[in-house]
Amino acid sequence: MPEGHTIHRLAADHRARFAGSPVRVSSPQRKFAESAARLDGRVLTDTDAHGKHLFLGFDGPEWVHIHLGLFGKLGFGTTPAPPPTDTVRLRLVNASDYADLRGPTTCALITEDEKRAIHARLGPDPLREDEDGERAWLRISRSRVTVAALLMDQKVVAGVGNVYRAEVLFRHGIDPYRPGKDLTRSEWDAIWADLGALMREGVRNNRIDTVRPEHLPEAMGRPARVDDHGGEVYVYRRARQACHICATEIRTADLAARNLFWCPACQRR
Repeated sequence: MPEGHTIHRLAADHRARFAGSPVRVSSPQRKFAESAARLDGRVLTDTDAHGKHLFLGFDGPEWVHIHLGLFGKLGFGTTPAPPPTDTVRLRLVNASDYADLRGPTTCALITEDEKRAIHARLGPDPLREDEDGERAWLRISRSRVTVAALLMDQKVVAGVGNVYRAEVLFRHGIDPYRPGKDLTRSEWDAIWADLGALMREGVRNNRIDTVRPEHLPEAMGRPARVDDHGGEVYVYRRARQACHICATEIRTADLAARNLFWCPACQRR
């Protein structure tokens, strides 16, 4: 499932390609056909992202709400657009660009009130300028749930997925099994600030890099990482490999229905 930086990048891409002009809207798959017909020819006025939720605003009171889920894909191209396949849930086209949405968990036309309700049920997003992490701290500081599970709970922190969860805990030397209530305020403030910095870098580069300059391959004389999930990382998908810092074997376990990765030496309880 894409993490929050990808959704914010998609919001920016839609804004750059389609905002301010009339857009042809269709649903070749037909599952969004009625709503697409209502939007066809209208101007895309705004885009928004909160965690893993993408919103496309058109002139009028309605928004397209998209959640990619595990299998959703959003791709862009330049016109003329090729004939769509019958897997395309939503297609946007203007004079210069097109976008195709396939396989999302959610693609729905919603009202402004419904959009507000979605924001209200989500935790703070490190990439949103109107958030400071305080709401998340109030929940984390009272919880006996592990900090690793809390970071993956979108009602606590929105947009953090398995990669950022594992990497930010490693970067701050925090055992993933520590209860949230055992975090100090200074530890949480550092985690929140680091998530914002890492995810903003992810938006800029369209990939996840979490390794500090002194631990990059060229600095350490080690091979570069080869993986389809992004750039250089400390622990994610590195089970049974040596930690870049201490050479201890990286461990993995199932937590909150996802694979957790951590270094037992660098992340002592």
